[in-house]
Amino acid sequence: MDLTVRGVVRRFGAVTALAGVDLTVAEGELLTILGPSGSGKTTLLKVVAGFEIPDEGTVHLGAEDVTLAPPRQRDVGMVFQNYALFPHLTVAQNVAFPLEMRRLAKPERDRRVAEALALVELSGYEARLPRQLSGGQQQRVALARAIVFNPRLLLLDEPFGALDRKLRESMQLEVRRLQRRLKLTTLFITHDQEEALILSDRVAVMNAGLIEQVGTPGEVYARPATRFVADFVGESNLLEGRAAADGMTEVAGLGRIALDGPVGANGATATLLLRPEALRVGAAAAGLANRASGRIVETVFLGLSVKLRLRLESGLELLARLPLRPSEPLPAAEGQTVPLGFAPEDVHVVGG
Repeated sequence: MDLTVRGVVRRFGAVTALAGVDLTVAEGELLTILGPSGSGKTTLLKVVAGFEIPDEGTVHLGAEDVTLAPPRQRDVGMVFQNYALFPHLTVAQNVAFPLEMRRLAKPERDRRVAEALALVELSGYEARLPRQLSGGQQQRVALARAIVFNPRLLLLDEPFGALDRKLRESMQLEVRRLQRRLKLTTLFITHDQEEALILSDRVAVMNAGLIEQVGTPGEVYARPATRFVADFVGESNLLEGRAAADGMTEVAGLGRIALDGPVGANGATATLLLRPEALRVGAAAAGLANRASGRIVETVFLGLSVKLRLRLESGLELLARLPLRPSEPLPAAEGQTVPLGFAPEDVHVVGG
């Protein structure tokens, strides 16, 4: 593993920002730390970068213990959300700055700066100042500066947060292509779930200073390990189930349903996850093992799909997300009652 974090604790007075974090990032992997504000993800990034010293635990880059090493000795590149460019320096001077700190000769500096700017498609912008660039161009300069000295580890601290949606999506794909091309070991911090699922080889979900789950984007989305992960990553219908003696499951507000496997011994309880896209509405619900009916109380148009909020007679509300096809009308309008259903294999039993 290129990065290994073991038992890291960081306290700020009475507040424990990191409560014993264990994490490994393999060489060439892009791992995303995903979590809400205050979960500890930025503090973890600062510990890895050397801007914060942990109260307990260790940080290793390869076999080297860098827990107490200052940032300049860690061979780590970092891109911040606010770019952190020097406003009085040109693009070339900004990118060359890490090389000057490492006392590389000018011919070598010039060669590396040219290569880095070519990689981020900014050749010809060397003489411009940051204020003469767009937000996306400034972010590319920051990325070029972070990779120009061939770092062992690249840290990205919510680097696309200040960009508009279209530019953000474009930059996400550019960074992913560049990361794969250079085989850069990368730790990415974000609170944007979609961004994490798009970019990552693996995702680590943080909550209250701890990592609740690490897995591929597919694993974290389809098989969340805890209720927090199930609720935080993507939209969800979370149901409370109780195992019945005949292998069925009693769900509050929904009745008896069939699952692929039991939630536990008779009487055992568990949280069940049903993703909105797994819920079938209208004619599509016919023949499914688990069926009910609900009144459409809200319709939200999302472009390629539509989100429905359905209220069952019991008062339980479920979200459904249906693909939109121009040739097919919606199953019903707001206020109408429609059949709904889902397959046993579409329900995931949440671990905790």
